[in-house]
Amino acid sequence: MTNIFGKLLRAVHIFRCVCPVKSAPWVLIALCFGLCLTTHNVFARQAHNSQNKQKVGTLPAPTPHNFAKWEKEIAAFEASDSTAPPPKGAILFIGSSVIRLWKTLAADFPDYQTINRGFGGSEIADSTLFAPRIVFPYQPKQIFLRAGGNDIHAKRTPDEVAEDFREFVRVVHKRLPKTEIVYIAVNPAPSRWAENQRYQTLNALIRKFARRNRRVKYIDAYNISLTPTGEARPELFVKDMLHFNAEGYKILAERVRPILKKP
Repeated sequence: MTNIFGKLLRAVHIFRCVCPVKSAPWVLIALCFGLCLTTHNVFARQAHNSQNKQKVGTLPAPTPHNFAKWEKEIAAFEASDSTAPPPKGAILFIGSSVIRLWKTLAADFPDYQTINRGFGGSEIADSTLFAPRIVFPYQPKQIFLRAGGNDIHAKRTPDEVAEDFREFVRVVHKRLPKTEIVYIAVNPAPSRWAENQRYQTLNALIRKFARRNRRVKYIDAYNISLTPTGEARPELFVKDMLHFNAEGYKILAERVRPILKKP
């Protein structure tokens, strides 16, 4: 902008020197008109560029994750722990509604001491944040985490969710270095069928991570809700076509049982 004004002012000075006196006013008027037109075009271009940056520039900031909505459930777990403390060194199941609704967990594994700390709708980051309150106090020898589906449903990428799992592992192993962490793969559900490809990508990333870490295991449970030809099995779900019914949990328990650490 400064360069443009400078050039126009130099042009005015030159014309004043070389042009006849009678024609000078007209020349000056023409140059002033050119100066105004140029200034208008420059500002118009700047406004246009600013609008384009607003349209195609930085995406809106993501909505902050609401950890506070789980406070009531976490406090309830703590209240239960204060009246009936779970045993140390048990097997902890934590995660979203697949864990929370696993009402037959203890009956499915009668030879093992199990703790259920699932809270429905949660994401992996929630289990990480609340680990000091619903993981560390139990000093579990083994943790089964089933979460990630809600993360994907919230439009997070498989890479982001896999990183959240790695963070969960880092946080837990910093406090409980000998505890084994087992990830139960996300499986398809009829009501979220369109998300299957992202589930597969997430599962593959976590499986790769588990293979490289001695105290991390991966349970391939992706196909437990599928027919041999890859179709959905709605008979394994309750009415919402998202959560397992008794038959679905029976199949899930069969996948988990071989990985349980013996007492």
